[in-house]
Amino acid sequence: MARPYDLPSMTSLLCFEAAARNLSFKKAAAELNVTPTAVSHQIRHLESDLGRKLFDRGHRGVELTEVGAYLFVSVRKGLEGMSDTVRDMRHRAEREDVVVGVTTAMSAFWLTPRISGFWRENPDIVISQSVSDVGRGAERLDISLHYGEVPDDNGDYRPLFRDRILALGAPGFADTHGIFGIDRLRTAPLIHLVAEPGWTGWTEWFEAIGQPAPRGRKVSVNNYMIALQLAQDGAGAVLGWDGLVGPLLESGQLVPLVEDCIAAPQPFYLKLHPGASEEARLFGDWLVSQQSNTSRSQVMSG
Repeated sequence: MARPYDLPSMTSLLCFEAAARNLSFKKAAAELNVTPTAVSHQIRHLESDLGRKLFDRGHRGVELTEVGAYLFVSVRKGLEGMSDTVRDMRHRAEREDVVVGVTTAMSAFWLTPRISGFWRENPDIVISQSVSDVGRGAERLDISLHYGEVPDDNGDYRPLFRDRILALGAPGFADTHGIFGIDRLRTAPLIHLVAEPGWTGWTEWFEAIGQPAPRGRKVSVNNYMIALQLAQDGAGAVLGWDGLVGPLLESGQLVPLVEDCIAAPQPFYLKLHPGASEEARLFGDWLVSQQSNTSRSQVMSG
């Protein structure tokens, strides 16, 4: 029976990866708990099998050839993938809850209000949140929620919603600053969010509706929750994604300042991470179905 994978000896590949990473047969041998001669033998065996030279050997050590560097990238990527899977499996054995990575605003306004509904249907599944506005840490996640372009990397992604982006302010803010149209909004105090690429700012918002860049007082923050709180306190106008900050609109804590709005250029989406449990997939499917039901209701009511 033919082998399903066209691969050389795994022992020789592991020796090659350690030697390439360390650029040293001696260091690779110490890492693998074998002799440098054994490492050298395995790499020569690999070179013979491939019919290509992988290292340039000199008095000061070894260097990867162009072919060797190409192989190293591929081998390292494969080993990293296996390592991630093994780590996920080990962590899964240590705990049984579902961990969701989410930003502060997404947690407060969108995810947390929905969790109680899921628990009414699935009381035995524990949902934990890893809340961060500065990227993901080392903690293992089952699910993460994002805003932006959906990656094209064969991952498991589920669209949630695509908002309108509105200009929002505290009640009375428009009267205080004489905002009776888009021109007066351009000169009003605006709260700018310093965020990752892909997040729509005021300049992009005005450009999308055919207006010049704003020229009012600029208040800059790097946290969306702070931006929203400043807006509620009357410090400036803020851009609001209506599907995200719906609770603030419904309560009247923030109100639209002008009729103009734009469609968000990117969607909010859910990512199911490799190794996610059946419970995590059930929760992910539930979130998507709930959002789909909400979208259909809005269409029917509109």
